[in-house]
Parts: sequence; C-alpha cells; structure tokens
Amino acid sequence: MQQRCKTRVKIYTFATVMQKSRKEFLGAMLQAKGIRPTPFRLQVLDIIERKGAAINAGEIETDLGPHDRITLYRTLKTFTDEGVIHEIALSGNERMMALCASDCQSDHGPHAHQHAHFKCKVCGEVVCLALNHFPEITRAGYAIEEVEINLQGTCPNCLGAA
Repeated sequence: MQQRCKTRVKIYTFATVMQKSRKEFLGAMLQAKGIRPTPFRLQVLDIIERKGAAINAGEIETDLGPHDRITLYRTLKTFTDEGVIHEIALSGNERMMALCASDCQSDHGPHAHQHAHFKCKVCGEVVCLALNHFPEITRAGYAIEEVEINLQGTCPNCLGAA
C-alpha cells in the first residue's frame, strides 16, 4: 500500500514539474518579445502552442471558457504586433493565427515570414510549410513588401486515412 502511494506522489510531482517548466517556457517566450507574461496571456499562448497548427479566434475562445473578449483581442493584437503570432488571411475572409518563428521581428509592421500556408480541403487544418526556395518577385514600378503563399490540397493525415 505504501509503495502505491509513493508511486502516485512521484507521478504527481513529475506532472507538476512538467506543468511548471512549460509555464516557464511560455513565459520566457513572451519575455523574449518584451511582453509581460500575465496568467491570461500565458493561457492564450498555451492554447495556440498546443494546437500545433493555425487556429482561429473562435477556437481560442472555446478553449478559454468564460473570459473577457476585449482582453482576448487585445492579447492577440499584442502577440501579432510583437512577433509572437502571425495572421493568415485565407479565402472567404477566413483569418487564422499561427506561432511565429522565434526570430520573427515584426517591429509593429508586416512579419517577414519565408513560408507558405497550407489548408487541407478535407479536415480544414492550416499549417505553415517551410519552402526550400521562397520566390523573389519584382515588377518595374512596384515596391513589393510582402508575399503570401496560400496552398490548398490534402494533408498527410487525410491522405493516409483515404
């Protein structure tokens, strides 16, 4: 009986350590961008990071439970302005958000991402895809500042399920 209790305590201790180190990791992510890691900001960042793919504001709201919408949208704006997340504009006015690379420097302007966004037509998941070669587009008389590449098709998970 005592051995059983000790095992439970060890598992609980390990889970607590993992949760604490995750919270510290997320807090460090925010601090590296000059953002104070409040409990609410940490909760929002945790939801975005755990998703592992792009997420929309509605999904974040659902996962948060009861909250102040204004605080959420201010938090998302701060994350975007400071290079924690970037917005993905898809067809039909659909907007998603995904984590930025750790070296993203937005300087309150457009993010300089060298990747494409892929949306699966089967499951709807949106992911950022690194490109071996990001196209440089020039046109006489134009100052092109930003290029967004949106791809659609079937993701590996849905291809495997077919």
